[in-house]
Amino acid sequence: MPTSVLDELLKSAPVVLDGAWGTQLQMRGLPVGACPDEWNLSHPELVEEVARAYVAAGSQIILTNTFGSNPVTLQRHGLADQVVAINRAGVEISRRAAAGRAKVFASIGPSGVMLMMGEKTPDELRAAFAVQAEALAQAGADGLVIETMSDPAEALLALEAARATGLPVVVCMTFDSGKNRDRTMMGTTPEQAAEQLTAAGADVIGANCGAGPENYVEICRRLKAATDRPIWIKPNAGLPEVVNGQTVYRLSAEDFSKYVPQLVDAGASFIGGCCGTTPEFIRAICRVLGRT
Repeated sequence: MPTSVLDELLKSAPVVLDGAWGTQLQMRGLPVGACPDEWNLSHPELVEEVARAYVAAGSQIILTNTFGSNPVTLQRHGLADQVVAINRAGVEISRRAAAGRAKVFASIGPSGVMLMMGEKTPDELRAAFAVQAEALAQAGADGLVIETMSDPAEALLALEAARATGLPVVVCMTFDSGKNRDRTMMGTTPEQAAEQLTAAGADVIGANCGAGPENYVEICRRLKAATDRPIWIKPNAGLPEVVNGQTVYRLSAEDFSKYVPQLVDAGASFIGGCCGTTPEFIRAICRVLGRT
């Protein structure tokens, strides 16, 4: 198992992750509905600004602006011929920003197609993830993060493709459905996800997006109880509200950070933020952990 990078990081657990990228890029002028990943080519300096801000805030791992850089998603934006270039640029930008002060784990998001609807075959989806994972690995990523997954079948295909690179692989599901908001959209429980992902060889298992930190304390505890792998948690800044056509996240950095001790108690080895979180949230996490 490719754990040397993880072993090194886990010596200082809980490891501080980064926060949101999409909302940060929108603050810098990314139009709603535009492809954020294309900015790796057209606005690399603005993407690097986001990455640098997280390193300065205390992130020990930063991601890359490649969440939607699989061939299936990029094809919808007319960028199918730019897959390798966009992924490579994403890693290079984050590596420049990290400047040796943080590790770079490259982001792999869902394809946006429903396997159960037959829009793509499993083989087609696995091949698409393999193209992205290989490009990210070749560009020098320290690890890969498969995130915001709702369908365990898709997560397992992405994991298989990512593991072929030999890099450490994190897999995160989104728990935002069901009466207690403790299932993925496909009805998967934390226990089911943890067991499937552990059996398939994920190095780190976690949850991101979909809910605020108050929901993810219990999710974290349940994931931890169902696997021997380290747990990665990145909640949103609360649930989004739409105000005058704009998506707003109400939870402050201070209030978000109050949940950090509970997440640590619940077994989180990696803690950061997802939608609506900013470098200020990362600074607040660091303060709570006594890292300032």
